[in-house]
Amino acid sequence: MYPEIIIHTLEDLPFAAQQVLHHIGNHRVVALYGTMGAGKTTLIKAICNNLGVLDQVNSPTFTLVNEYRTAGGRMIYHFDFYRITKIEEAYDLGYNEYFDGDGLCLIEWPELIESLLPDDCLRITIREKSGGVREIRTI
Repeated sequence: MYPEIIIHTLEDLPFAAQQVLHHIGNHRVVALYGTMGAGKTTLIKAICNNLGVLDQVNSPTFTLVNEYRTAGGRMIYHFDFYRITKIEEAYDLGYNEYFDGDGLCLIEWPELIESLLPDDCLRITIREKSGGVREIRTI
């Protein structure tokens, strides 16, 4: 387990994203756990910015997955499983092609597909503390 990362203000976000990327290392699938409004999408935007994604990063709430390409050509897949009602929707999406591929998969609301996550998935929690402070921990 890595030490927690604390975000006091939005100005802390780029450095926090850099620290998270260090923890991600060679993991290809990263599950981000947190309540609504905890900052999962905001952290993913900062991670993508740090990786040099040129596209606009938005939550794929209705499309389930957005694809981004970094300036260096690496693929980033941003999943949001909040709206799925059954696990078969992940199968229909072809989740395994993404998870088994070379790109980086960043997943919001992974609780809904927990049984599909690979054993080497990096799990990260984001918790909102008092005063808008966020605490990021790996599980």
